[in-house]
Amino acid sequence: GGRTMSPLVDGDLVIVSAAISSWGTQANRAQRFVALDKRTGDIVWSAAPGGRPYDTAYPMPIIATINGLRLYITGNGDGGFQAIKPQTGERVWNFTVSKRAINTGAVVKGNTVIVSHGDENLDSEDLGMIGAIDGSQTGDIKQTKWAVKGMQFGFSSPVVDGDRVYQIENGSRMRAFDIATGRELWKEDLGTVQKAPPVLADGKIYVGTESGKFFILRPGPDRAQVLSMVELPPSQNSVEQAEGTPEPILGGAAVSRGRIFFASSDAVYAFGPKTAKAVTGMAADEPAVKGDGAPAWVQVAPTELVLKPGQTAKLHASVFDAKGRFLREEPAAAWTLQGLKGTVADGTLTVSGEPIEQAGIIKATVGALSGEARARVVHPLPWTETFESYAEGAVPAGWINAVAGHYGVTTLDGQKVLQKAPDESIFQRGRMFIGPVDWSNYTFDADVRVATRRRQMGDIGITAQRYSLVLYGNSQELKLEPWEPEVKRTVTVPFAWKPDAWYHLKLRVENLPDGKVRARGKVWPTGQAEPAQWTIDKVDPIGNRQGAPGVFAFAQFGAYLDNIKIVANQ
Repeated sequence: GGRTMSPLVDGDLVIVSAAISSWGTQANRAQRFVALDKRTGDIVWSAAPGGRPYDTAYPMPIIATINGLRLYITGNGDGGFQAIKPQTGERVWNFTVSKRAINTGAVVKGNTVIVSHGDENLDSEDLGMIGAIDGSQTGDIKQTKWAVKGMQFGFSSPVVDGDRVYQIENGSRMRAFDIATGRELWKEDLGTVQKAPPVLADGKIYVGTESGKFFILRPGPDRAQVLSMVELPPSQNSVEQAEGTPEPILGGAAVSRGRIFFASSDAVYAFGPKTAKAVTGMAADEPAVKGDGAPAWVQVAPTELVLKPGQTAKLHASVFDAKGRFLREEPAAAWTLQGLKGTVADGTLTVSGEPIEQAGIIKATVGALSGEARARVVHPLPWTETFESYAEGAVPAGWINAVAGHYGVTTLDGQKVLQKAPDESIFQRGRMFIGPVDWSNYTFDADVRVATRRRQMGDIGITAQRYSLVLYGNSQELKLEPWEPEVKRTVTVPFAWKPDAWYHLKLRVENLPDGKVRARGKVWPTGQAEPAQWTIDKVDPIGNRQGAPGVFAFAQFGAYLDNIKIVANQ
């Protein structure tokens, strides 16, 4: 949980980001930025401006206008910073700076973009740096205006104050730099461990530390004056297992109407006047302006669709200028389908009513420009799959995370099955989903099998309505998991099973009238009679009311899946 960047709202869009693997051209794992219509939740664009991510990235993105070009600027999981046009997702520039993911946000003064990180640099073994680049460039940026290396700015984001920028090291030492030259102006020790970013308001800096102290400082050209320092009380109910120490502060403060708000591990605090001040001025960058000039980009929205056979969906083709500014919705776009059975006329897509699984592209062409949307058409229930109709190595259309998880059809013991290939990378463990997220009250059956080597046996399971029924190999257990990290809600029973042998899993989930959810699972050797009793029977008082079917595997030496059957509960 929590592997996403902070969202950012720009006009009618809310932009989020995470390491995502999907299907088709977006099957491989990438740090993807997804813009949703803030009113409807429809996906407007999806972009992967960087390379393959090393780690989860947690930087705070910003919107800035440089030389009249509105930019969404953020760090990425690939060790780089990228700027993209926020209304279209087009990449403008990239600056790769680190060998690990970026967790700090960028700040902008004029055309200068201040970037930082706390890991190994590309050109030296020094850990960490803060530097400046010219944000008016395009393409791959190779040079900095200045850079100071050897200081680990791994978590806390910088803040601009006139001609100065302030940044806090991992060791909770605040440093001030001249934005034009990078010359260090002063430093101030705040504690020993730092995550929270400083916030500048009314000429003062507000910041908390992981050591449980909250500071108010007045920064100047040659030093920072500590106006106030408060140590928080000992933690009693910490979300960070920090009981007995001063409550750690990991997040930045918020300023609203003359009041300061911040959260610790245990509580939310506020201080300031009892009567809120009137709001004046703009707290955010200027809103996007209407475009002009010739069309340079075609956007089709919604750009991601999950449909049922025979369903219709209205699509919109919009054109934008070279600066990523909206021009108009284009009524005369020419529409075509690729890999989908159905029709599209005047932007209205109608998929075939055949009860089959599909995945493909809807393309809109305006003059010499074109844009695309993608659609998955899910198989209706009941649904059975034996994989006999697939070619060797094929992946069923639209199955989420199947390619990244190294799944493919293969022949085993004379019959076609779906294999999760042996894998020594992080992708030996993962989840694959095969249907829509709004299904509920259904039963999932499948045959499963894992390999073993060096006395290490893999894990394999199926998911229905966000409940997973998993056979664990090394521990010889069967578990029913509402959410894997939340072990208090997991039901575990011993179950002896063998590698290189087929077992049948059956998982039934049903929503109860009182709001609870009942999940039941059973397992037995394939080919034997189904046992009358459920192996696990759980009533969840805070249950998952809907969710897609899927597969979980943690199988370094490979796993197999066959004879899938999903039916609505009777």
